[in-house]
Amino acid sequence: MTQHYTMLQRNLLYTGVTRGRKLVVLVGQKKAVAMAVKNVSGRRRWSKLDEWLAAAGPL
Repeated sequence: MTQHYTMLQRNLLYTGVTRGRKLVVLVGQKKAVAMAVKNVSGRRRWSKLDEWLAAAGPL
């Protein structure tokens, strides 16, 4: 949810998505996920999150 904007960080989303073993389901606003993906204010990490999300199709 966008009201928790301080938690919308790419590194936190990445950690949550990559810890899923069989299935990951994102529940919330599309805008919140987009904000998290764009927010790189945290420590720089080398990930393929953007590639995985692109391969998964439109949000």
